[in-house]
Amino acid sequence: MLEVSQLDLLRVLPRLRCSPKLWGTALVILVTMLGSNAAWATRYPVSEVPMQVAMVAEDIYYVMGLPRVGNDNEGFISNAGFVVTDEGVVVFDALGTPSLAQALVAKIREKTDQPIKRVVVSHYHADHVYGLQVFKELGAIIMAAQGSELYLESDAARSRLTERRESLFPWVDDSTYLVAPDVIVDQSMSFTLGDKTFAINFHGKAHSDGDLSLLVRPERVLFSGDLIFAGRIPFVGSADTKQWLETLRALELEGLNALVPGHGPASTDTADTVSLTRRYLEYLRAVMIEGVEDLLSFEEIYETTDWSEFSHLPTFNEGNRLNANGVFLSVEEELLNN
Repeated sequence: MLEVSQLDLLRVLPRLRCSPKLWGTALVILVTMLGSNAAWATRYPVSEVPMQVAMVAEDIYYVMGLPRVGNDNEGFISNAGFVVTDEGVVVFDALGTPSLAQALVAKIREKTDQPIKRVVVSHYHADHVYGLQVFKELGAIIMAAQGSELYLESDAARSRLTERRESLFPWVDDSTYLVAPDVIVDQSMSFTLGDKTFAINFHGKAHSDGDLSLLVRPERVLFSGDLIFAGRIPFVGSADTKQWLETLRALELEGLNALVPGHGPASTDTADTVSLTRRYLEYLRAVMIEGVEDLLSFEEIYETTDWSEFSHLPTFNEGNRLNANGVFLSVEEELLNN
């Protein structure tokens, strides 16, 4: 018997040359196949970048972006994960373009026909949220941290979207929009779907204005979002690095079977995976605090600092100076207020 996938039908339908009755029959078949996800009818430009699904534990998967920045690799620079249960799918993060999210949905469909019920958003930064509209159109409930509204209402969010509509065109264009969460998480909570329990950890302002991580039980797999970067230097931006470090120290890593960071490969050696982010943030803060206390300018501090521990890592040349300057400014403010 010939098997036709949802994606096959979506590709073929617009090209059908047949009677209205036959076209309508094909459309009914498609809607039936989509089931509760029938709302997904919008088509986005097809992403050409490779997307490989890796299994972390039984029914728990992730896709890994390349260690790049901004608009590199068609915006596929961050990770996303999904968990399959017998009552539906939970997705963690939505990637950096609707086209990438569309590709992720296709990957999910290779594993299961269960409807996508929820998307847990680690934080509102462009490389993690521009794909949300695809999941929203599928009828998924979007969950994000308190603080995400600060990003959504900010000039930075509007200017970033304008920039990405140019630098990531056609994968981000005028039809791309920011999706507000359906559920605001302001404290740690959990929910059960099928045979799995999902513990959402609320971390407040750390890497962003509002960060979440997700622990999946009973497999004890943690999706950390950008609290943790592996294999590249972190993006600091306007982060509260002091709170970020405190959050890392408070993370319950003992007993985890796997950790999926916001960027970089999943790992079973959780302490080692966290180490890079922690060491980098500690070093940035120590260097900048000492320089500010000595009344040095940012240029003086930066040019006399030994960056050799991190300079070999991907994204160092693109991001380290910007990170350092952000920490310099925040440290100045911290010391003035103390």
